[in-house]
Amino acid sequence: MSHTPHELHEEFPEHAAKITSLKSEDTHFARLADEYHEVNRAVHRAETNVAPVEELAEVELRKKRAHLKDEIYRILSA
Repeated sequence: MSHTPHELHEEFPEHAAKITSLKSEDTHFARLADEYHEVNRAVHRAETNVAPVEELAEVELRKKRAHLKDEIYRILSA
């Protein structure tokens, strides 16, 4: 199995415990984390040509991942 970069615990190691806690206690956060995970995997599959997509679609996936990451960070740092 290959390593997938940009997992939430890797992106925010200082918030690892809080991420785990919020996933089980906050349904909104859990939904954001799940969506981030799905988009992140799609980006990784596109970048590694496992599931190639048009360049514009890959850019849009990266933008969506960045937006989700920003929203997650906002919650973590509140």
